Amino acid sequence: MTDRPPAAAAPSHWRRYRMLYLLLAVCVAPVIASYTAYYLLPPAGRTNYGALVEPQRPLPALSLRRLDGTAVEAASLRGSWLMVQVDGGECDAACAKKLWQMRQVRLTTGKDADRVGRVWLIVDEAPLATSVIREYDGTMFLRARADEVAAFLPLPAGPGARLADHIWLIDP
Repeated sequence: MTDRPPAAAAPSHWRRYRMLYLLLAVCVAPVIASYTAYYLLPPAGRTNYGALVEPQRPLPALSLRRLDGTAVEAASLRGSWLMVQVDGGECDAACAKKLWQMRQVRLTTGKDADRVGRVWLIVDEAPLATSVIREYDGTMFLRARADEVAAFLPLPAGPGARLADHIWLIDP
């Protein structure tokens, strides 16, 4: 038998395995901290810009024309995601920035870029600069009636809201 009482064996057991317990605690602590942060401490603010349009509405039969005057059926736009901007033919700096953003977002989709279309609904008869057409090749430049577009695309509540301030994403 042993000369030591059983109570004296307990501290040596702790000393023998304390490095293992410490290693286990170091490995488990980040997992517990991440679950705690994710489920119990959600962030207070969001950085999202935009809102879902509720209730959803189908793409109406808009009177669309290409730049050369030929009619385009709105139904032909169905089947792919569409990034839509509304502006006049005089493309100012804000308009050019939106066109650039739409092009860049489409490029970031990589191999799925062909599933995203870019549409510029031009709501006046002002001529487009050839440089804009060349620079944003691949964008569908379509003329539309301003009243039809305003009835279809909702504006957020508030003073000064304009169709030209937004980019809409329309799902297939």
